Parts: sequence; C-alpha cells; structure tokens
Amino acid sequence: MTEPLSIFALVMNASILVQVVLVLLVLASTASWVMIFQRFFALNGVQKAIDEFEDYFWSGIDLRQLYNELNAADHELSGMETLFVAGFKEYTRLSEQGADAEAVMQGVQRATRVALTREEEQLEQHLPFLATVGSTSPYVGLFGTVWGIMNSFRSLANMTQATLASVAPGISEALIATAMGLFAAIPAVIGYNRFSARVETIMTHYETFNDEFTSILYRVAHTKK
Repeated sequence: MTEPLSIFALVMNASILVQVVLVLLVLASTASWVMIFQRFFALNGVQKAIDEFEDYFWSGIDLRQLYNELNAADHELSGMETLFVAGFKEYTRLSEQGADAEAVMQGVQRATRVALTREEEQLEQHLPFLATVGSTSPYVGLFGTVWGIMNSFRSLANMTQATLASVAPGISEALIATAMGLFAAIPAVIGYNRFSARVETIMTHYETFNDEFTSILYRVAHTKK
C-alpha cells in the first residue's frame, strides 16, 4: 500500500513554475492579512476619534477656542478635526480680509471639500490592494493548476501504461495552487467589502458634520453682515 503524499512533499516536488505561483500567492496572502489588521485598527481608531470630537464639538465650546486648541495640539490632526480646522481657518482668513458672506462661505466650502477628499484617500488606503488580490488570486492559482495538470498529462506520453497513481501526484500538486489562490482571495474580498462599507459610513459622518458645521458658519457670517 503506497503512503499518501503530504502537502509539503507535493509542494516540494512541484514544478518550478507551480512553486513560483505558490510563493507569490503566499506573499499576497500575507500582505493582505497585514493590511486587513492595519485597516481594522485604523478604522476603529477613526470611529473612536469621531465620537470624541463630536461630543466635544457639540458640548457648547466656542468655535475659536476649539480652533486654537486644535492648532496647539501635539498630535497630527485627522478626520473631523481636519475638516473643522480647514473650514474655520478659511472662514477666519476671508472674514479678516473683509469679504462678503457669500464669498466667505464659498471659500469655506472649497477648503472643506479638499479636506474631505484627502480624508477619503486616507480611509481607503490599502483597499485597492485588497481588491486586486481578491480578484486576481484565483486566476493566478488557476494558472498554476493548468500548468501542473498539463505537465502531468505530458508525462503520460513516456509511460507504456497509464494509471491513476502515476498522474495523481501531479494533479494533486496542481490543485494546491487553486486552493492557495482561494485562500489568498477569500479574506481579501471579505476585508475589502467590509472596509469599503465602513469607509462609506465614516464618509457619511464626515459629510453630515461638514454640512452642520458650514451651516453654523453661514449663520454667523450673515449675522455679522
């Protein structure tokens, strides 16, 4: 009775091309998991910062006091802090120049729109890579499988009597490539879908806050005039 081949033995006995495919898929899978954990903790931190800033913003603090505190903060601004500072800075600059209320608000909206775009880019960091791994890994694995099966059938030409046992190792090593492709793709697809949904939710929070913030500045600007 023949002893079944282990997965390790199948990989080690695979053709060079199949081994290269497996190494690429392992690297892609490892990178995906690193980025999945990085995005998970990063987005959790963003959500926590949103909750803390909104509580402080709506506590009744004076906007200029909040602006001065954020400018003097010893940490890098992000999220709603960036939106607030960008909008209030532009509001202050144009107001001191004597611009009319409409010009001031147009400047505020431009500044916050740029800040929103930058924040979205930060939130979507690594997501294109996860999408690429999720969409291409199965095909890369399938390429390794096709190549391995092709080699198995080519080896039959040198045999006087073809048996299942003679081609089983080659087919098995080829199918490992498909399995590895799915192993790399499935977490990447799940992570991409999950994080894309969270980014969309966070961006909705940002846009809602931006609308509320600019409405406050709009009332203040028109009250002064």
